Amino acid sequence: MDLTDRLAAVAALYEAHRNAPFPSRWRGADVAGFDMIMLDSYPSGCISVWLAQVGVLDNWRWNILAEYEQQLLRVVPELNDYGREYYQRLLDMAELVLEADSPPSSA
Repeated sequence: MDLTDRLAAVAALYEAHRNAPFPSRWRGADVAGFDMIMLDSYPSGCISVWLAQVGVLDNWRWNILAEYEQQLLRVVPELNDYGREYYQRLLDMAELVLEADSPPSSA
């Protein structure tokens, strides 16, 4: 998938996510030790920046997104119905962004 297609895919998912109501059951809740609101807001912010910068993410946000991707991988299987759909969309976007962008250099 080239960057243009990846941007379009993430933009479509992001628009759907922005228009989706937050699952009220998870407001103020933790799953697998993770705050569900933070698990939504941090990845969403990083993805928003990646879209605004046309496929570029700074090292700080890349690391945050990579950390939250791992948390999403642990949480999503524990959810059901709408909560799973809502957070799976975030995970899908995180994976698309992280696969497109280079990891931060160790320098």
